[in-house]
Amino acid sequence: MRDAHRAGESFLVVPDKAIITPLAHDASRSLGIELRAAGEHPDTPAPKPSGPKRVAIGSDHGGFALKAELTPFLEQLGWAVHDVGTHSEASCDYPDFAYATARMVADGRARLGIMIDGAGLGSAMVCNKVYRIRAAAPYNEFTAWNARAHNDANVLTLGARTLGIEVVKSIVRVFLETDFEGGRHAKRVGKIADVDEAYRGKQ
Repeated sequence: MRDAHRAGESFLVVPDKAIITPLAHDASRSLGIELRAAGEHPDTPAPKPSGPKRVAIGSDHGGFALKAELTPFLEQLGWAVHDVGTHSEASCDYPDFAYATARMVADGRARLGIMIDGAGLGSAMVCNKVYRIRAAAPYNEFTAWNARAHNDANVLTLGARTLGIEVVKSIVRVFLETDFEGGRHAKRVGKIADVDEAYRGKQ
């Protein structure tokens, strides 16, 4: 499995009678390797994301310091950063900046978005009210990978009071560098879009 990971493979064919232990499942998830039964056809490859490498970032007062520390890291990764605020530690309301971050992505002015508040949960709720936004609040590398690879999340929300800067950096790196896999996941993401469409005119 690790050889497949080092070779850049996204899946590993498992013989029909092979026993896959829970440890093997955990290892496959951590490495981003899908285990497929022999004879199973590969899924249709996911389309590559298009558009500029621009990320929108926002925070409330509780996430301001983490946002300031994270911004140079994003630039080091090669992303152009558009900061929607807040621009100080003065008390403010996270929904305002979560909405601004989500709108940047929904309007196509940013490829992905990052929003930081105290726990990352309230901002996820706000962002997910915006049409065509799929916000996730991962807490480790695997959930960040899953949010992008399987759910095609386009906004990442983070909790400044729940995560340290190094953990945040690892989550952000995985989120930004993981592409949506498409295939069987595209149908499920399509059903999320169906719900979005059903309530679009009711917002």
